[in-house]
Amino acid sequence: RVAVVGKTEEPHPKLPGTVYTACEAIERAGGRALPCICDIRFEDQVSAAVEATVAAFGGIDILVNNASAIFLAGTRETPMKRFDLMHQVNARGTFLCSQACLPWLEKADNPHILTLSPPLDLKPHYFAPHLAYSLAKFGMSLCVLGLAEELRPRSIAVNALWPRTVIATSAVQNLLGGEAVASRGRLPTIVADAAHWILTQPSKEVTGRFLIDEDVLRGAGVTDLEKYSVTPGAE
Repeated sequence: RVAVVGKTEEPHPKLPGTVYTACEAIERAGGRALPCICDIRFEDQVSAAVEATVAAFGGIDILVNNASAIFLAGTRETPMKRFDLMHQVNARGTFLCSQACLPWLEKADNPHILTLSPPLDLKPHYFAPHLAYSLAKFGMSLCVLGLAEELRPRSIAVNALWPRTVIATSAVQNLLGGEAVASRGRLPTIVADAAHWILTQPSKEVTGRFLIDEDVLRGAGVTDLEKYSVTPGAE
C-alpha cells in the first residue's frame, strides 16, 4: 500500500509519467496506491498528503524521502532562485516530510525513514563543481545523521541509500545524456531491491547507516549484479 507523493499531475515534455501513472503501475503489480498531488515545499500540502494516506491505509509505516531538485553548475552560474529551490525541496523537504510522518511512525510496528542521499564524505571534489546542489543534497544526509540518533529511543530506523553507479532514470538521461547511462549505468531496480532489503529489516537493528545499493545487495547474498546493467558486459 503506497502513497505516491509528487507534483507531477501533467506529463512533462521530456520526462514520462505522472503521479497517476505511477499509481496505475503499482495497481497492475497487485498493490494498492494512493495518488497525492503535493509540492513538499508547502507544509499544508504535506500535512494533507499525510492525512489522506492515514485515511486510506490506517497509518504510515515507511517514509521514503526521494524528492530532489538538481542544478549542476558552478557558483557564478547558479541563480539564487535555483539555490533556494534545491534547499527548499532537498534539505527542508526531507525535514518537513519526516516531521509530518513522525506521529504515525511512532505507532508502527517496524517504522523506517529512508532518504536517497549520499554518505557524509566531505571531500572537496564532491562540492567544487556544483556547490549549491551538494550543500542541499548533503543537507538531506545531515537529516539522516541527526534523525537516526534522535529517533533511536523510539525504535524508528533512519537510513540513507545512494547508488554506486549512475542510474538510468529519465531525469538522469536528460541531464547526463543517454550514452553515459548506457555505457556505465544500472537499472533503477538495483536501488529498489536494496531499498526493499533495508525496509524489511528490524528498525531497532538497522539504523543510522549510509548505505550503497551494491554493498547492500552483496551483503544480502546477491551475487549476480550483471542483471542490473543497462548494457550487459559494460564496466
